[in-house]
Amino acid sequence: MDMKTIYRILSITGLAWLVLGMVSCEDLLTEDPKGQLAVDNFFSSKGDLDLALNGLYSKVASDMYANIWAGFEAVMGNDISTHPAGNKQGLREVDTYSVSDNNSWVTELWGARWRLVKAANFIIDNAGRTPEVTQEEKDAAIGQAHYWRAYSYFYLVMAWGEVPLVVKDEINYNMPLATIPEIYELIVSDLQKAEAMVPAHYTREPYARNGVNIAVSQGAVKATLAYVYMAMAGWPLNKGTEYYQLAAAKAKEVIDASKNGTYSYRLLPDYGQVYSMEYNKNNPEVLLGVYYNRGVNAITNAPLADFLADYAYGGGGWGDTNGEIKFWYDFPEGSRKDATYFPKIVLKNETQLRDWWEDPDPATSRVVIAPCFMKKAETTTGEEFDYTHPGISMNQDGEKTHQLIRLAEVYCWYAEAVGRSKTGSITEAVNLLNEVRNRANGSVVAERDMYQPTMSYDELAEAAYNEHGWEIAGYYWGNIATRARDMFRMNRIKDHFEYRKSNPEIEVAPGVFRKEAVPVSGTWSDSKMYLPRPFVDTSINPNLNN
Repeated sequence: MDMKTIYRILSITGLAWLVLGMVSCEDLLTEDPKGQLAVDNFFSSKGDLDLALNGLYSKVASDMYANIWAGFEAVMGNDISTHPAGNKQGLREVDTYSVSDNNSWVTELWGARWRLVKAANFIIDNAGRTPEVTQEEKDAAIGQAHYWRAYSYFYLVMAWGEVPLVVKDEINYNMPLATIPEIYELIVSDLQKAEAMVPAHYTREPYARNGVNIAVSQGAVKATLAYVYMAMAGWPLNKGTEYYQLAAAKAKEVIDASKNGTYSYRLLPDYGQVYSMEYNKNNPEVLLGVYYNRGVNAITNAPLADFLADYAYGGGGWGDTNGEIKFWYDFPEGSRKDATYFPKIVLKNETQLRDWWEDPDPATSRVVIAPCFMKKAETTTGEEFDYTHPGISMNQDGEKTHQLIRLAEVYCWYAEAVGRSKTGSITEAVNLLNEVRNRANGSVVAERDMYQPTMSYDELAEAAYNEHGWEIAGYYWGNIATRARDMFRMNRIKDHFEYRKSNPEIEVAPGVFRKEAVPVSGTWSDSKMYLPRPFVDTSINPNLNN
């Protein structure tokens, strides 16, 4: 089916969208050519409730299948960039902070978020009437729908700012824009409802599998609330100390429950395991993930997206994204860096390992010379990706989980919130931050426990901010907190805009200087913090005009 705008999305019945992941488009059209499926008799059994919830997760998965829906606006951050030419215009506009209202990537991303709002509203409005189902089961379903509506609105408010508040399974072709405070009020309300309604653990498939929660659990909701409070404390609401305290308290609930065994989350001992195939479907660090399975053709279109076309692996990547050079340069050495970027590369028609900055034939210089991320790289055989093996079997589809929230992130959020609020135990925050950094350093004993309780609150906040950036560098596949979102709430994107305009050369190796391939120009305004609302919708509803 073609991508729909918000208006066409809202005009299709909830049931039609919810079962989209269960049956084909042809089946839907055969069942009811006008798309007006009767919903009055739906939720008449436990099977209907399960169908609706499964359909909701099908929408989550299908609308994070590719980076065009999952979160490419992360290229606004200082960790990640894109290609200067070819078919990357949609990405490049975002990377250069000059986005048109007919940007097709933005239109696709906008549509994906509204589809999920629609699916969530259908369950929230109707699931409570399901007969012969325990209140606990109904609450769990409705709580998950509240979570995904909050997830979508957090995405919308961070990416677009003011958007309509669609909280009913109904159509309104003249929806006004809600203010940013009003949108955050809904997000917090939805998350608080979800927190009270979803369980700490699921016990049956498909909501629990391989010893981990597949569906939204209490820990995932609390962690999301922590980051939402962090966002509210910063730009543009600037609620400050009180909300940093709320963020710290909520993050600590997750951490304490994980430490005492109430939750089953724990850090993996080696950062190289975090995005590995070994722990792809049973990662104890992932509080919330979107799971895929190549065996049943439930796949993610990700393995080739984040490395360059002139690499040998898989016949070359797509070059959608690459790492920014300054961020790579500042990234601390250790096992985390080695597992984040290609430590060495093999170029097409070669077998030798090179450093990423090499340009073996300057007469026909490489189009992009930059570090690249390995986190989504995946083989077709299930074996771990090996950057030293250029002939490794790869294609565009895979089954790597999209990791929306990890426990290590919650550690960083707690430490940063303590620092920015200037309240709470620096010692406790430092100990948690050291757990993150010790793992990142790997076996380098001399650099263990590098953070000390004698550091100031401000030093703690910046250390945690940086550690989180290194933990999730280059990862934008639907996760709650990208580097760009960290920079957004700290109002630091404008600083990076000026840096990108100057685009200085960086000495990446003795006598070797490199700079970004994509130029940035113009004058900063805070409107550049947001994506424009798509023309296809603003032409229908003038309330949406940018």
